[in-house]
Amino acid sequence: MQPSLPLAAVAERENLERMIAPGPRAGVSVVIPAFNEVNAIGPQIENVRQVMEASGWPFEIIVVDDGSSDGTSEAVRKHAVRLVQFPYNRGYGQALKAGIATAQNEWIVITDADGTYPSEAIPGMLERAGEYDMVVGARTSGVNIPAMRRPAKWFLGKLAGFLAEQPIPDLNSGLRVMRKSLVQKFEHLLPSGFSFTTTITLALLCNNFRIYYQPIDYLRRVGSSKIRPKHAYQFLMLILRTVVYFNPLRVFLPLGAVFFVPGLVKLGYDLAHLRLSQSAIVAMLGGIILWAIGMLADQISKIALSLKSK
Repeated sequence: MQPSLPLAAVAERENLERMIAPGPRAGVSVVIPAFNEVNAIGPQIENVRQVMEASGWPFEIIVVDDGSSDGTSEAVRKHAVRLVQFPYNRGYGQALKAGIATAQNEWIVITDADGTYPSEAIPGMLERAGEYDMVVGARTSGVNIPAMRRPAKWFLGKLAGFLAEQPIPDLNSGLRVMRKSLVQKFEHLLPSGFSFTTTITLALLCNNFRIYYQPIDYLRRVGSSKIRPKHAYQFLMLILRTVVYFNPLRVFLPLGAVFFVPGLVKLGYDLAHLRLSQSAIVAMLGGIILWAIGMLADQISKIALSLKSK
């Protein structure tokens, strides 16, 4: 069971809700990171523009060209949008952070440049934004995720859900609505690579912020994917680091039990046969040490988060 939200965080959330609950005319900034998407970026910009104009929400579109070498920035300049251009590739997360920092509105929509996320889902997600701290487009139907990536995606999603103590239908969806102030609150944790969305999801869940998952289709992309097999390991390490930062006992308690319980069983077996083995003692001590580290990490985490909130 998750700990209750600190009173300071509750007060902060209530103040945010009073000040920036999205009314029918609230401004929205749509941030689109792009890296070598010359064939997709133009149609995506126009698709987003048409959806937003029909929705009635005041909006701006910000495209961040992450050091493209294929003429992406030239394609962007053909459209009436704000362009942020990097001289070299700095990563998906860094592109998002730059676009969000440039945004003039509190409510941020992020989506990809490759046409995989349906822009038509954005207005419905914005309607939910007043009730939640973040709305995620969860890829649960019409999903075109390559078969090679599905096992790793399933495992990482289940692991993150276990560590965050609640189901996560889509851990790293690139279509979401969130508050700029919340991104800034956790900016020091947000990486420069593809793990940006994973980190912001876990950061909000571990701090009891409210997330709504809206089912969406996931379309076939234009061009080739930038995700590589090495990113699975990076996602795994980032999930563990993020949860250890906010809720270390969720990692160290089960990890210690992996050592302590077998050691205890072995000790019982040894005593039944009137002997005592070193393996049982070492395993139990290993579990106790891991639990002690977890308790220390938990205290450090609480102190760090308390100081951060002041």
